[in-house]
Amino acid sequence: MEHVASPGPIVVGIDGSDAAIKAAEWAVEEAVCRNTPLRLVYVIQHRQTRRTSAQPLPPEEEYAEQALRNACAVVEKTDKPIKIDTAVLRDDIGSALIAESANAVMICVGSVGIARVASKIIGSTAVTLAEHAHCPVAIIRSGCDTHPMRDGYIAMVFDDRSCNDEIVHWALEEARLRKAPVLALGVWRWALFELPYEDLYRRLDDWLRRYPDVLVEVAATRSNVAKYLEGQIGRVQLVVIGSENAGKVAQLVGPHGPPILAHPDCSVLVVRG
Repeated sequence: MEHVASPGPIVVGIDGSDAAIKAAEWAVEEAVCRNTPLRLVYVIQHRQTRRTSAQPLPPEEEYAEQALRNACAVVEKTDKPIKIDTAVLRDDIGSALIAESANAVMICVGSVGIARVASKIIGSTAVTLAEHAHCPVAIIRSGCDTHPMRDGYIAMVFDDRSCNDEIVHWALEEARLRKAPVLALGVWRWALFELPYEDLYRRLDDWLRRYPDVLVEVAATRSNVAKYLEGQIGRVQLVVIGSENAGKVAQLVGPHGPPILAHPDCSVLVVRG
């Protein structure tokens, strides 16, 4: 009998923050639909001396274990049929999570600190993960007192250079999972006159046949993605982009706290080709 490898876990970076807890909640549906474990990891940045079983946990290890217990408790309250795995790792934060991504289906982190000088562990490495992880990276945006958006479009972004099938595939899968409509956003920077909507529909035609249950709305713009989405605040829950646009993650997620200027204020999924 041919052995079929099991899918890797959905990894969530936990740092004790509310943003990380909300990222774990968001990731539950991802793990359930793929019938794969949810792996919650806390990374201790500095090396600890080896201890005997009789010695008490150092403060950082105590905090890590408590943060993981809190995250597990929140996930368990969803009453979803899910296996939860936890781990405390000791390494550089970015290196540890990138290593985790090598065997993961997806890695999820909260977005705290992504567009400012970061004070939270996970938030300070979100852009690094977006650029260097080996699997798709979900950066989950939520307000101080709110959960990630569960309504609104799943926006997928492609441009006039190429149409990345992985972007379209992940966006349509997320839309089906979350019972959400899709906004197919074409960024056509070199369109001199009318924007080529016909070309967008042509590129999407085969995908629309494969996902007849997903409602897809097509839009095109000459501006950058973040600028366009500023006009869609509250209408887009997740933006799916390719890894070549990972450097734009901070623009898409936006700053935390009361915004001075408009920003998209949405979660981002960065996929690999």
